[in-house]
Amino acid sequence: MAEGGGGARRKAPALLEAARARYESLHISDDVFGESGPDSGGNPFYSTSAASRSSSAASSDDERERPGLPGTPAGPPPPPGAQDAQDPEEDEAGAGWSTALRDRPPPRFEDTGGPTRKMPSSASAVDFFQLFVPDNVLKNMVVQTNMYAKKFQERFGSDGAWAEVTLTEMKAFLGYMISTSISHCESVLSIWSGGFYSNRSLALVMSQARFEKILKYFHVVAFRSSQTTHGLYKVQPFLDSLQNGFDAAFRPSQTQVLHEPLIDEDPVFIATCTERELRKRKKRKFSLWVRQCSSTGFIIQIYVHLKEGGGPDGLDTLKNKPQLHGMVARSLCRNAAGRNYIIFTGPSITSLTLFEEFEKQGIYCCGLLSARKSDCTGLPLSMLTNPATPPARGQYQIKTKGNMSLICWYNKGHFRFLTNAYSPVQQGVIIKRKSVEIPCPLAVEAFAAHLSYICRYDDKYSKYFISHKPNKTWQQVFWFAISIAINNAYILYKMSDAYHVKRYSRAQFGERLVRELLGLEDASPAP
Repeated sequence: MAEGGGGARRKAPALLEAARARYESLHISDDVFGESGPDSGGNPFYSTSAASRSSSAASSDDERERPGLPGTPAGPPPPPGAQDAQDPEEDEAGAGWSTALRDRPPPRFEDTGGPTRKMPSSASAVDFFQLFVPDNVLKNMVVQTNMYAKKFQERFGSDGAWAEVTLTEMKAFLGYMISTSISHCESVLSIWSGGFYSNRSLALVMSQARFEKILKYFHVVAFRSSQTTHGLYKVQPFLDSLQNGFDAAFRPSQTQVLHEPLIDEDPVFIATCTERELRKRKKRKFSLWVRQCSSTGFIIQIYVHLKEGGGPDGLDTLKNKPQLHGMVARSLCRNAAGRNYIIFTGPSITSLTLFEEFEKQGIYCCGLLSARKSDCTGLPLSMLTNPATPPARGQYQIKTKGNMSLICWYNKGHFRFLTNAYSPVQQGVIIKRKSVEIPCPLAVEAFAAHLSYICRYDDKYSKYFISHKPNKTWQQVFWFAISIAINNAYILYKMSDAYHVKRYSRAQFGERLVRELLGLEDASPAP
């Protein structure tokens, strides 16, 4: 147990750092954007989207509502997919689950994570941004926008105020949009107003009328080809190009997280807008998932699941069907096979079937289980039902099947984990506030450290999403993707020599990027 007084307070951070060092050191500090902010704190076992947080918290809360021993008449029905057995112990042994624990080494990983190229110390914000959105991509936007404007006017009549957009104007257009991620103002037109969000230096680069014309005709893909059936055809080529940029610029660490980033409505807007404004705001028609490096916060891969109706693959179904979350996980990990990555997952993705499938591909997992949200098929019922008397804090029970370990750990509630990435024999520790040390298996410690880091990252980087809210789904996806690209660019900047020359915070980096895109700053800062 923890020692009392100041010695314990000094000991706790050292223990936490030592615990983290056992499986991986963090490349960037928790304060990833150079700003102070509240700790996510509390329960570390939650995903980062609002919906996932409620479901993950339920992985403990709903367990407390299900006391009793397996098979008792007063007990509730077993979790979905759990075994229905008269003698659980015999059936579990027959299914291969055992209480015998054996040590095994962690998955071997020899790759060196981080940026793939060394950027010069004089590299500017736009240099990092154009690792993902280079000039050839912007030139294609110019061509597609002009094509769409021409076709639109052929159909609906000539627009005398329109002139073909240029590459310089397209960069300025993006700069204006990106500026809303710094000012947190939904209306980009406020730049030209005389109000609080006006900015005269930016407004002088382009007239409001010209900006609105470009906004009216802006396209990434102007027309659907005869072979295209995907609902995101207007933005998919850009997403593919962005993915190639992510792959070329960064090698992830061994530990990664699958989750939904925070892309919900701005809480300030929700709190201050009128009911009429809320009714006008269309509900988001897609779900965005990412695979994210848990050491740096770099988003490695994006997956967009579009709501294309009420069919079996619709967004409403995706929220309730673990097998469809499995489809998302397979899509996000399609390029991860054979690299011995360790993937942390939330309750909606965690399942024995998926983890066994990934293990055959050289992908290892550690996930939180929820009786309500997870696919519990093949898991022992005795580990999914709580005892009538809660155990002491920090106690746990483990059953194994091959390399798979199912952990039931108690900490003011029952938390269950499924993993094939960590030895069931290795011990860890969770350090809470007031220097309380809670013993746990190493898998629990690793999950808590990596997931809480990603949650702190998301709490901060979600503040820098572009605030412009278009009605068209493809445009919403496009601006979210641009926001992710800027955050990734900042991470590469912070890992480069340029950061040691001029230490920009995330907000300062965004401001400089806007000014460079608008041509107001030299793209190469003085050394």
